[in-house]
Amino acid sequence: MAGSSHGHTPAAWTGVIIAFIGFCIAGMFMVAAQPWGFWAGLAVVLLGGVVGYVMRMMGLGQPKENHPVHQVTDDRAQAGAKG
Repeated sequence: MAGSSHGHTPAAWTGVIIAFIGFCIAGMFMVAAQPWGFWAGLAVVLLGGVVGYVMRMMGLGQPKENHPVHQVTDDRAQAGAKG
């Protein structure tokens, strides 16, 4: 995975940071025995996923066809078709 740019996009970073903040909120309120805060933290975690997805749809994520893993399989498929 070190050779690919997996997750190195604004959409991925923003979604993960928002989800991490939600995880911290949920953990803090779980220790404080406040169920409403725990569920609010989990809502922030889900919001991070939605924000990342929307940003990807806006073009701030990595398109699948440009990912090196997909390029390798495409090259292999073309080589198999020729030989």
